[in-house]
Amino acid sequence: MATLCRPAISLPEHVITLEQTLDLARSLHAGHPQLDLALRLISRTGVATRHLVQPIDVTLKHPGFTARNAVYESEAKARVPSTVRRALAHAELGPEDIDMIIYVSCTGFMMPSLTAWLINTMGFRPQTRQLPIAQLGCAAGGAAVNRAHDFCTAYPESNVLIVACEFCSLCYQPDDLAVGNLLSNGLFGDAVAAVVVRADGGTGVRLEHNGSHLVPHTEEWISYAVRDTGFHFMLDKRVPHSMEHLAPAMNAIGASHGWDVSALDFYLVHAGGPRILDDLSTHLRLPATVFRYSRATLTERGNIASAVIFDALDRLFDDGGATPAARGVIAGFGPGITAEVTLGSWTGTQPTGHDRTPRREPALLSAGLF
Repeated sequence: MATLCRPAISLPEHVITLEQTLDLARSLHAGHPQLDLALRLISRTGVATRHLVQPIDVTLKHPGFTARNAVYESEAKARVPSTVRRALAHAELGPEDIDMIIYVSCTGFMMPSLTAWLINTMGFRPQTRQLPIAQLGCAAGGAAVNRAHDFCTAYPESNVLIVACEFCSLCYQPDDLAVGNLLSNGLFGDAVAAVVVRADGGTGVRLEHNGSHLVPHTEEWISYAVRDTGFHFMLDKRVPHSMEHLAPAMNAIGASHGWDVSALDFYLVHAGGPRILDDLSTHLRLPATVFRYSRATLTERGNIASAVIFDALDRLFDDGGATPAARGVIAGFGPGITAEVTLGSWTGTQPTGHDRTPRREPALLSAGLF
């Protein structure tokens, strides 16, 4: 059964604090009629620090969508390879052992995807499958884990590399003065994450079940408006209440496999904001401490979109991991409104008999597996 191994997390070197964010909001939007509201909302995010790919004075300028996207591509190519190498080392695998690369990002655009560049430059086999996911936003990390799980179920000897590359600061729009956009300016951060789903052996979360849920008629709650200046983040005031819909969906997904989501041993969920975590605690009847890894990510990194769940998982590893066979849930939330939910248990099994010789392409099993 496939195992989600230890992630590798990379953070840009430029840091902005909550105090600096508030000072910038006061100076840049001094005459805004809802400035006080925006300041209160930013103060309540719980975000103490965020990392940015460019210095703040450069971030605040908008040179145009073409230049912004060029920065996205150059920064991705500069930062992703070292993160991938560390993730492969955690899984005790090499590039030649990977059968699929899933690349998730909602903060820039490349075609062909960065997956093609990685295959050409890092020693992955030309037969490596590519799965770019661009439009699930913050839910994409959970979707990537679930699609990796599905792939390893169909191809039982396969290994999958997941890369999440999110440079949210490149979506800053200085002339977009909606309160939701002002809030996002104080909430989102930049990060790169990579992790391997290993078919045989490994230490981490053994993937057992997964499910998805879309809350009907909520497409406009979280969205991008694509304009001449790039991606404009649109956030509806109903988003903080989305756990009213998603917590029951998580319960239903768990119950369909005989799991009680309110009685697990570890929780790695998307930290969209403190209200999301607070409401999830309430609806699942859980103490707030169970979301400590997600909350720490939010405090120290901000909302790093699809990379949040991997940063939270890395913190669980830092804590010594879970006890063998401990059950847990991984959940990503994003536009749609969409939840991607993974159920798994902790395993400490080490790789057995691994060699670095080129592997044959796995044969597709009968569709009866599904």
